[in-house]
Amino acid sequence: MKRIFDILVSGIGLICLSPLLLIVAIWIKLDSPGPVFYRQVRVGRHNKDFRIFKFRSMRIGSDKGSLVTIGGRDPRITRSGYFIRKFKIDELPQLINVFIGDMSLVGPRPEVRHYVNYWTPQQMHVLDVRPGITDPASIKYRNENELLAQAEDPEKYYIEVIMQEKIKLYLDYAENSSFWYDIKLIFQTFWVIIAE
Repeated sequence: MKRIFDILVSGIGLICLSPLLLIVAIWIKLDSPGPVFYRQVRVGRHNKDFRIFKFRSMRIGSDKGSLVTIGGRDPRITRSGYFIRKFKIDELPQLINVFIGDMSLVGPRPEVRHYVNYWTPQQMHVLDVRPGITDPASIKYRNENELLAQAEDPEKYYIEVIMQEKIKLYLDYAENSSFWYDIKLIFQTFWVIIAE
């Protein structure tokens, strides 16, 4: 039922949101040189890599340095990027990943291989389920960039503190997920975005 729900909602979402997606794509293209999408490799279900769809919110080559984004005014972020990140619009193209089966609407956020390499064997059970666009950790750490901006060493703080707390929430979700819990998390995500 979860997979059928994912296909239906992501398909309908892509159709209904197509005017917005087109406008954002044009804005990104006019705002800075480079592609509209950022296709970063993430780790998915069963420890398999896949390429995630995101609207590009940073300047070309920004991923050559630190993989963490620091604060609301990271100089690598484009003008359009600040806006689409604030309202999570950069995540909307992931509906494509959901539709084709790489992701689910709800599930642990897919991490890059660099950070998954730090996971323990127990933590790797996060990869037993399909990754998602939103989950309890996404809601709790919606202001993650601001937390990292306050850290003396953002990369270390992410690995040793934030990532560890996220993984606990991921594992809890993997063990206790249900269709109705997913529905609840989707509405909570919308509420958090609107409230901010």
